Amino acid sequence: MIHARTVAQRAAAAGLSRIWSNTGTVVFTAAFYLMVTAVLAALWSAAAAVNDGHIVGYSASALIWYIAASEAATIALPQRLIEEIGQDVKGGAIEIEMLRPASVLLVRLSTQFGAMIARLSICAACGVVFSLIFAGRPGDFRALALAGPAVVLALVLSLVAQHLFAAISFWMRDATATWFLYQKLIFVLGGMLLPLEVLPQTMETIARWLPFSAMAYIPARLASGHFEPHLLLIQLGWIAAIGAAATITFNAGQRRLLEAVS
Repeated sequence: MIHARTVAQRAAAAGLSRIWSNTGTVVFTAAFYLMVTAVLAALWSAAAAVNDGHIVGYSASALIWYIAASEAATIALPQRLIEEIGQDVKGGAIEIEMLRPASVLLVRLSTQFGAMIARLSICAACGVVFSLIFAGRPGDFRALALAGPAVVLALVLSLVAQHLFAAISFWMRDATATWFLYQKLIFVLGGMLLPLEVLPQTMETIARWLPFSAMAYIPARLASGHFEPHLLLIQLGWIAAIGAAATITFNAGQRRLLEAVS
């Protein structure tokens, strides 16, 4: 247990350092985040303006805070991780990593977590400043305080879910289509582009029962001023379930690789 924790900490520190030591990455992350957030915030603010200042219970100000949080919960993630894992499986990198006396999944998750936290700190700082300037004070400071850990939980869930989706590479050897599907599910059913309340009722109900809503919608809902602490419990539940599924599936894939070379 101690050894595993040490390996995880070192891997996370390496991932964190890799992002912060690269000035170009920091600048690009901040610029890309602000560009996307500004465009979406402008669109939703305009839509609210022609609808008596509100859309499905969200004011224009709340929508800006919503977009700032939902984009932080997605842009902080590695964008093509599923595809990259597929390439590593196909190219033999995973087999080499299996020679180390540490869990391949643990090391990869820890490294990506460190890098993810670095990108999140950039997005969060930009998002708070952007929202204060263009939306003013948050609707509920208690809800905003919960949005912080909710974004971290959303990113952790997204990270383990991407490894679960990528595990199909052990059998199909090409995760490009899987990455494309995952991305679109986050965009719509995850609430990244729009609050789930905008969706038709049946689709909204389905989205709420899927884990994708916990990856973007929940932190965004909290940041928009809705004080709903139970949403964090939903995230924790999905992290436990998806984490277990990712571990089982990834380990099964590694056993398949071992069988193929023996």
